[in-house]
Amino acid sequence: MNFTESLLNHIDKLVGTLKPEDELQEVLKKKFTKKEYKIFVAFEEGKSLEEVKEIVRNDEERIEEVYKAACKKINQEKIKKELVFFN
Repeated sequence: MNFTESLLNHIDKLVGTLKPEDELQEVLKKKFTKKEYKIFVAFEEGKSLEEVKEIVRNDEERIEEVYKAACKKINQEKIKKELVFFN
């Protein structure tokens, strides 16, 4: 999975340059719940909703809520600060 590409698709306003892939992964693991991380990664890897349901054992509505929450977290200023190098 390409964390840089995924984050660029979800971050509304980015100031600075994203950190290297391994650092981005660590920040997301630290800031997301385990379930948010699993769902975010699964969707970004192109898995279908059915495949995600098998991974996290939740219904579609709950999975969509968790994914939206993860995307909102990415746009919080305190998390964005951890994801970027400031120019």
